[in-house]
Amino acid sequence: MMTSSWVSVVVILVACTSALRNEDDTQPCAKVHTSCSVVPLGSPVMATCVIREDCPLVIGQAVHIEWRLDNRVIPGSPVANDSDRVSRTVISSFNYTRAVLTCSIQASHQVVAGVEIQAGYPPESPQNVSCQMNLTKPNTLTCRWDPGQQETHLFTKYTLHTEIWDLTKNYTYEPPPGVHYYTITRFDFYLFTEMKIYVKAENDLGYVTSVPIILEPVSAAKFDQPNIIQVVPERLGCLSLSWSLSQQEEWMRHNSLNLEVRLKTADSSEWSDQMIFLKRVPPDDRLPSRLVKQCRLLHGTRYLAQIRVRYQQSPWSEWSRSRSGVTLESAPTGHLDTWLKVSGDNKTTQLGVQLFWKPSKQFRANSQNVSYAVSVQKLRSKEGKLCSTRENYCTFTLSTRVKRVYLYAMNGAGKSYPNEVRIYQRKVQTGITDVTAIPHTNKSLLVQWKSVITSGLTGYVVEWLPLLKTNPSHIQFEMADKNQPSLIITGSFEPYKPFGISVYPRFKDGIGLPQTVNAYVKQKAPSEVPKLLIKKTWNSYVEFTWDEIPLEKRNGIIENYKIFYWLENGPANVISANSNEKKVVLKNLETASTYEAFMMVSTSGGSLNGSTIHFEVDPFDGVVIVIIIITSALGLSLLIFTVMACFSKRKSSRQHRGFWPVVPDPANSSIKRWASESTQYTHSSWDSEEPNPIYLSHLSFLDLTTKLSREEDDLWLNNSENTSDLGESICGSPFIPGYNGSNSESVPYATVIFSDPCSSPPPMESHVYLRSESTQPLLTSEESFTPKCYQNMEHNGLSIEQCSFEPSIDNVPERGEDLVNFWDDFPFLRVLTLNETEND
Repeated sequence: MMTSSWVSVVVILVACTSALRNEDDTQPCAKVHTSCSVVPLGSPVMATCVIREDCPLVIGQAVHIEWRLDNRVIPGSPVANDSDRVSRTVISSFNYTRAVLTCSIQASHQVVAGVEIQAGYPPESPQNVSCQMNLTKPNTLTCRWDPGQQETHLFTKYTLHTEIWDLTKNYTYEPPPGVHYYTITRFDFYLFTEMKIYVKAENDLGYVTSVPIILEPVSAAKFDQPNIIQVVPERLGCLSLSWSLSQQEEWMRHNSLNLEVRLKTADSSEWSDQMIFLKRVPPDDRLPSRLVKQCRLLHGTRYLAQIRVRYQQSPWSEWSRSRSGVTLESAPTGHLDTWLKVSGDNKTTQLGVQLFWKPSKQFRANSQNVSYAVSVQKLRSKEGKLCSTRENYCTFTLSTRVKRVYLYAMNGAGKSYPNEVRIYQRKVQTGITDVTAIPHTNKSLLVQWKSVITSGLTGYVVEWLPLLKTNPSHIQFEMADKNQPSLIITGSFEPYKPFGISVYPRFKDGIGLPQTVNAYVKQKAPSEVPKLLIKKTWNSYVEFTWDEIPLEKRNGIIENYKIFYWLENGPANVISANSNEKKVVLKNLETASTYEAFMMVSTSGGSLNGSTIHFEVDPFDGVVIVIIIITSALGLSLLIFTVMACFSKRKSSRQHRGFWPVVPDPANSSIKRWASESTQYTHSSWDSEEPNPIYLSHLSFLDLTTKLSREEDDLWLNNSENTSDLGESICGSPFIPGYNGSNSESVPYATVIFSDPCSSPPPMESHVYLRSESTQPLLTSEESFTPKCYQNMEHNGLSIEQCSFEPSIDNVPERGEDLVNFWDDFPFLRVLTLNETEND
C-alpha cells in the first residue's frame, strides 16, 4: 500500500514538474526543504514548502498549502512574517522506513513539490571475525564475520581491511551485497608475517568497525588429515606411533607442531576423553616421519590410535584414520567373578558341575590369548586338573567329598593367582517370588524380585541367556546383595529376541531353587499367525484349535489371541483366548450358513492378522435333536399308556379309540353271548364319550430287570394284586423265577413283562410274553368252530404253532410266511405273542 502510494505521488510530481518546465525551464514551481532525507527510525522530521511568487498555479489568488505523508494529511502552518506561500510541518516521530512527503495547493489539490524520506538504524559492529588459511595450493586466506542480529532497513556496505605492519601495506576488499566473507589470494599476505585484519560496516546513518585480530596466516591454517604409518610396542605398557603430514603440507615439518593422540581398547565402543594426550612435536629434518610414544597402557592389550595436528592456535585438523597396536603381554592379574551350578542329590557320590566366570573390574588379562584352567589343587598340577579351555565356562564331574576347586587364567607370560571357588550344594528351598523383567533401555533390562526367606540368605545370582542360542557360552550372570530387590542387567540384548532370566537365592550352605521369566528389550507384532483348525462341530457350536507360534517368530510375549468371525454382510463378532490356551469355542452359530473368520495375535509391540477362512455349521445336528425329541415323546406316550393299562380296573377292558380289535373276555361271557358280530372289528366313533368295551379279564404290564435277585422276587410275589375273578396276578405264573404254584389256583389271562423302558438301554434279549395259566375253560362246545392257528415264540426262540380264539373261518393259515401275514389283523396282539405252556 505504501509503495503504490509513493509511486503515484512520484508520477504526479513528475507531471507537475514537466508542465511547469514547459513554461519556465529554469526554476520549479515549488520546493520542499528538509534537514535530511535519511533519518534514524522514530526520530522527528521538520520540512518547509516554498512556492515561487511567479508560479502560474497561484498567480492572482490566495494560497493555502496542504501537507501529505504518503496519502495521509498531516498538519502544517504558515511561517511567521512570511507570505502565505511558505508553510512548515513537523513530524514528531518518523516511524516509516520509507515515505514521500508532499505539499499541494488546498483549493485544487495540485501537488507542487515533494521529497522522499528514508529511516533506519546505523550498522552494528561486525562480530566473530575469523580467518582460515588453506595450506594446499593455491594458498588462500578466507575471512568470515557476523553482521549482527539487528536489521538496519538501509543499504549497508561491508569492507574487509588488512594491514601488514612490517611492510606498511594496506588492502581493502568489498564482497558482493549480502555476502559476509571474503577470500584473499596468496599474493596479498605472507605465511609467517603478522597482519591486522578488521571489517567495516557503513550506511547513510554512519559506519562502525569490528575489533581487529592479529594473526600470522600460517597460524590460521587447518592441516589435512595426518597419516599414522604404524603402531608398535615399545616396552611394557608403551606404544610408539610413527606418523607424517600430507605431501602438500610436508614443508611444515620444519616447524614445531601441536599433536593430540587418542586411544581406546579394541573392545570399546566409544573414544574416551581420558585417553586423549597432547604432545609438543619439535621440528626434525632427519627422518621423513615423526615418532610419538604413549605409555601407562594395559599390558597385552590391543589399542586403536588416532592423531590430529595444528600449528600454534590454528584449528585442529580432522582425526586421522585408526591404526591398531598391541602392547607387550604379562601374566594375568586380578580376580575373576565366578558362578557355580551343581546338579545331583545327596544320595549320589558324584556331582555334575558347571562353572562360569567373567573378568572383574580389577582383572587384567594382559594378553590377547588367554586360557583358563580348573583344578582341585591350589598348586598347579596335571593330576588335579579338571579342564582347560578358552571359553568362559567349564563342565566337569566331582566327588561329593571335594569342597572347593581353583580357577587360573593363563597366557604366554605366565598364570594368575588361583581363584578359589567353593562347591555349594543345591537346596530344595527357594527364597524369592514375583520375579519380573521389564525393558530399561534398548540394551538393558530391569529385573525385580521379592524375598520370602531371610534366614541364612547371603545374596542373589541373576542369570540370563538368549533362548534361541543353547550354547552355555552365552550364559551371563551378575551378583546382587541380599538387601537388593532389583538389578539392571546389560549385555548383548537384541530387540525382538527372547531372553530367559533366572534369579537364584544364595545361602550360607548352598544355592536355592531359581525363579525364571522370559523377557524382551523391545517387542513388535509376531512374524506369523497360526493356522485355524476346526477340531469338532456340534449343533450351533464350533471348536477351533491352533498350534503354538515358533519361539523365533513371536517377537514378543503373546498376550492374547482374538478370533473375528461373521456372516456374509453381517456384523463381526470377537472372542478372545488367553495366551495359555490354544483353543476357542464359537457358540450360537446359525446352521447351514457360511461364516468367515480370522485370528489376530497380539504382543505389547503390535498385532498381526492371519488369513481368512470359511466354514459352515452342518444342520444334521439339529435333525438329530428333533429325532431325539420325537423319540422321547413316543416313549412318554407309551409309558402313560402302560400306567393306564396297569392300574385301570373297571374301564380298562374297553377299547380306546381303535387301538386294537375287539377280543372276547372269557370271564364276562358265555358261549351263547359269543355272536359272530362280537368278533368283528368294531371301532368306536371319535365323538362317543365311552370307548367300545374290550373283552379281556386282565392285561398287566410289568417292568422287569434282566436278572432278579431272590429278595426282589419274593417282594414282588408277596405283593400281588387280585385284579379279576379269574385268579390272581402274575404271582402265580410258573415262568417267574421261584414260582412254586402254591400262591393261587388261578392266574390272569395274560401277562406282559418288559425291561425298564425309560431309564436304561434295552436288553440284548427280546421281550418275554407269558401265556395265561388260567384253570377256567375259555370255551365250551356250544358252538362248534375251529380255532385259527397262530405262531407263538417260545422263550428259547423256537416257533410253536398255536390257535387263536376266533369264529371258524374256512381258510386256516399255513405255517410260515402266511402265518406271519395273518397277524396283520391283530397289530397289537402281534407283539404280545404268548408262550405255550398248557398241560393237556
